[in-house]
Order: sequence, then C-alpha cells, then structure tokens
Amino acid sequence: MNTFILPLLMGAPQQAAGEGGAAGGGSLLGSFLPFIIIIAIFYLLIIRPQNKKRKETEKMLSALKKGDKVVTIGGLHGTVQSVEETTVIIKADDNVKLKFLRSAVSTVSQAGDKEEKIEENTEGDTSKSGE
Repeated sequence: MNTFILPLLMGAPQQAAGEGGAAGGGSLLGSFLPFIIIIAIFYLLIIRPQNKKRKETEKMLSALKKGDKVVTIGGLHGTVQSVEETTVIIKADDNVKLKFLRSAVSTVSQAGDKEEKIEENTEGDTSKSGE
C-alpha cells in the first residue's frame, strides 16, 4: 500500500533546467486543470441553483400581500391578514391570528381558493343527490 501512495504524495520528478523550461509550465496547467474542472462542476450543480432558488424565495416574500394563502416552514396553513416590514400576521382560524417573520413563510398557495370552490360545489351536489 505504501508503494502506491508514496509516489502520489511525492509528485512527478522535476525535469532538468536544460531540457526545456516551457514543459514545466504545461505540467503546472495540467496539475491545476482538475481543480478548475471540479470548481466549475460545483458552481454549475450546487452554487448556481441555490442562488436561483434564494432569489425566487426573496421575490415571493417581497410580493406577499393581504389575502394570500400561505404555508409556513412549520406547516401552518393560513391566510395573510396584514404584512409589515419584517413580520406577517396569519389568520389560521376564525379567531386565531399568529405573527410570524416573513422568512418563516415557505410557500404561497393559490390552490386554497380552488379547494374552497370545490368544497362548495361538493356540498351542493350532496344535497341534490339526497333529494
């Protein structure tokens, strides 16, 4: 095992100065090229998508307005009652209003309006089928 690791740690042997100093510059590029490729892959696969998602989240939080259906990071579903600079008051039930930081809002859901309409239509359909 040491016979394999030791040469890797020591690196390639240096060329003599008389054999062409330009070859040393090429080996320098060759030794840094894998690191440059790894950094580029990290940027494309990890850093760039995170920055894009962060910008979308900031845009969503700045566009919060009264009446939006939201879900917090804790899983609370509610409707925005008022929006302040750093906080949001969310109405969870008829008499329950909770104050959260804006950053605690995970998603803004427009599907809540559709669900209420579906429930209203379903209630009307059940009463007609019972007649």
